[in-house]
Amino acid sequence: MPSLRLGNIAPDFEAETTAGPIKFHEWIGNSWAILFSHPGDFTPVCTTELGEVARRADDFAKRNVKLIGISANGLKDHNKWVEDINDFGAKYGPTNVQFPIACIAIADEDRKISTLYDMLDEQDATNRDAKGLPFTIRTVFVVDPKKVIRLTISYPASTGRNFDEILRVVDSLQLGDKHRITTPVNWNKGEDVIVHPSVANDEAKVLFPEVTFHKQPYLRTTPLKVSE
Repeated sequence: MPSLRLGNIAPDFEAETTAGPIKFHEWIGNSWAILFSHPGDFTPVCTTELGEVARRADDFAKRNVKLIGISANGLKDHNKWVEDINDFGAKYGPTNVQFPIACIAIADEDRKISTLYDMLDEQDATNRDAKGLPFTIRTVFVVDPKKVIRLTISYPASTGRNFDEILRVVDSLQLGDKHRITTPVNWNKGEDVIVHPSVANDEAKVLFPEVTFHKQPYLRTTPLKVSE
């Protein structure tokens, strides 16, 4: 099937998870969701990632974001792995993976969902199970409450994800949906934003009283005061 693109509806699926059986779209409800794949349980990079997700649970919750991880292992392995994640993560801060509060994990031993979302590693010959089946790469999908894919990022299996960047993009997307703005390079929440090109100058003065008109006529910046 063609690769999923930004603006596509995220494919719905049913799956067994650490929180019981789910239907993906129903589980998302009116929240945002982050679906992210892991090559396998009891692997070093994935262990560091899940610990970080647990430590940042409040950051995702206050943005109305649910997290759901997927790997090619079964539920029994998922539940055992949590002990390792909590133990290692404690070296960096309080870590308590409480599925499904921080994240729930999908069992995808047959790779059906990984195939549906085009997550399988087709290049790294070492990223395979004992049967020779490919594991996933580190794919991230950010899905909005309308079930639309708003962001995709793919990392190689050897490189852990940057969850600061994922949160930064979620902030940008959510603010862009509420206000007629875009965000500049290296932007972080609280910094000046760009007035959307569809906003006329006269309207920009009304919507954004502190707007700055730059020498480049297409570039208008403004502070944006938003509540946490």
